[in-house]
Amino acid sequence: MIEIKNLVKNFPGRRVIDGISAEIHDGELFSVIGPSGTGKSTFIKCLIRLLKPESGQIIVDGQDIAATSSEFTLARVRRSFGYLFQEGALFDSLTVLENVAFGLKYLTDIPKSEFPRIVREKLALVGLKDVEHLKPAELSVGMKKRVSLARSIAAEPKYMLYDEPTTGLDPVTTGMVKDLITDMRAKLKITSIVVTHDLNLALEISSRVAMLNGGKFVEVGDPAHFRRSENAAVKEFMEISHLSRK
Repeated sequence: MIEIKNLVKNFPGRRVIDGISAEIHDGELFSVIGPSGTGKSTFIKCLIRLLKPESGQIIVDGQDIAATSSEFTLARVRRSFGYLFQEGALFDSLTVLENVAFGLKYLTDIPKSEFPRIVREKLALVGLKDVEHLKPAELSVGMKKRVSLARSIAAEPKYMLYDEPTTGLDPVTTGMVKDLITDMRAKLKITSIVVTHDLNLALEISSRVAMLNGGKFVEVGDPAHFRRSENAAVKEFMEISHLSRK
């Protein structure tokens, strides 16, 4: 389980996260929604301590990592996480095999001789084969997303973080990414946290949804609860999202 207690994160002249608390349960798919610029990516980067919060607690499997300065502790906890970056963040100079094996090299003690087998297994999980020799420039946008996801799960993380996974994608590729997220949760029994401005994605895939507004979670509940919400910020966001699809 991940527990967030009274989390606060500031940037110069602005409080982005203002006392957030939440529990993310093992095996669930928890989505954080809200308009662009509301601090969703800041929240997820705090969870993995790419950003250090001003105060509060981030408890991962009983270990509070919010205030620690120990790189050993952070490295150990981060091994439990996979992270799908918003832009994929593949290394252009590396092959698909080298990209997917990158975390295996730095986060595990697995012998290098095992890397090709593991890479093929993870690529198969995301629906790719015979692409290990290719460079990112030779891949379609959808294939790049799949390779990025294969890299994220290569070290078999307990938690998977998705940062705006459908931003800038066409409807077909968006549908593919949605299916990938739900497939990974089903196949790997992995706890997933998605931050997205795509309300429809969140309502389709999530066990629970939280809306971030004004630095706080103004509503948290399952998709059915969200659709019935009387919260003014939620209703406005749902209306805008509905209009944008017309």
